[in-house]
Amino acid sequence: MRTDRAVSPWLLRWRRFRRHRAGMGSLIVLLLLVLFVASAAPVAWWLSVDPYETDLLSQYAPPSAAHPLGTDDAGRDELVRLMLGGQISLLVGVLATAVGSAIGLTIGVISGYFGRRLDAVLMRFTDGMIALPLLPLLIVLGALDLTKLGFSAEFAHSGAAGFWRVVVIVALVDWTGIARLTRAATLALKERDYVRSARASGGRPAYIMTAHILPNVATPLIVAVTLTVGRVILFESVLSFLGFGIVAPTPSWGNMLNNAQELVTTAPALAIYPGLLIFITVIAVNFLGDGLQHAFDPRSER
Repeated sequence: MRTDRAVSPWLLRWRRFRRHRAGMGSLIVLLLLVLFVASAAPVAWWLSVDPYETDLLSQYAPPSAAHPLGTDDAGRDELVRLMLGGQISLLVGVLATAVGSAIGLTIGVISGYFGRRLDAVLMRFTDGMIALPLLPLLIVLGALDLTKLGFSAEFAHSGAAGFWRVVVIVALVDWTGIARLTRAATLALKERDYVRSARASGGRPAYIMTAHILPNVATPLIVAVTLTVGRVILFESVLSFLGFGIVAPTPSWGNMLNNAQELVTTAPALAIYPGLLIFITVIAVNFLGDGLQHAFDPRSER
């Protein structure tokens, strides 16, 4: 008779995750969102529309066969631009989270492993970053003139510059939680017998940290990183809404919401669509994080 002891730990986690209805539902919602935004090019071809071409004679057109969600204030197809904006918003969330997590992971494991003065310096720096008012800091960094940093004026006013600006800014300020979590796990792991044996055998710190410590802090980090993605998408939306993020005509859900703020009374759908997609995405990511936390916690097994 087969018992749970013969089952892979990842299979057991998947079974626990499947029993978490909110997490499983959120995973399905997120997969549908990814499929939705990835369909931008085929849908644009099928509708024969250019999402960047303006047509002032077709402003605020109602939903129709040619434009399923109507058009915006420049006569551009709203559906395709929502898809393209979703690509930008989701990609910003994933990339910024990946870079920020790498920074936090590096600082956390070095701080926890070496300890003493290095730990004190790195953690005081982390505490200082946590103490900074996040939103004002993001706005200040977003308002930096890239031409004064050596970039060309053409690049500074392009959509690519806005994209990478948001990724870098968010990654530089949103790594503190990962760093503290990694440090706490490293402090506990470095006293384990297998880590002490590796040190006694002459293992170098870099090898011990990558081969023995990092694999064992992966479980809590997966949950923390998942929750970070939703927060980063909100940061991007806020920055773009305030005019410091993705630059038009490149769409993102944030700048589409910003462009529609003065049209709430005349064309409310232009604000409802991107706002609803941001809301659904962030809620789904947070519930997915709850589901992963349930799946990776052995105490949730019943």
